Amino acid sequence: MRVTSDLWVSALLRRVFGAGGFAAVVKRGATEAGAVFVLARGRSGDIALFGPASQTSYDSAKPDDRFFSLLGAGDDATVLEARLEREKKFDPDIWVVEIEAGAVSVEELISVKSP
Repeated sequence: MRVTSDLWVSALLRRVFGAGGFAAVVKRGATEAGAVFVLARGRSGDIALFGPASQTSYDSAKPDDRFFSLLGAGDDATVLEARLEREKKFDPDIWVVEIEAGAVSVEELISVKSP
């Protein structure tokens, strides 16, 4: 049984705060199975957008994990926010969580798969 998006996002927020970072839910999606997007901001102004990885990234050793892939990165937030707007039009039930990871890397907080 897969963890609901609501519970997964709550756990992510706790992990971020526990690591000394900051996090906020920018858009609340479907409680049960909304896709989760993570907008990670660095302290130096850089920004990265992570979205659900493709189904081919599924790991049978970790059947309940959520995997993410890097959708874009840089210091221009408008490009990434435009990508999020397109995603919202395609699926209005998405979650958007913005984090500033603090002392740990984003990869320690979410499972990132390379494309």
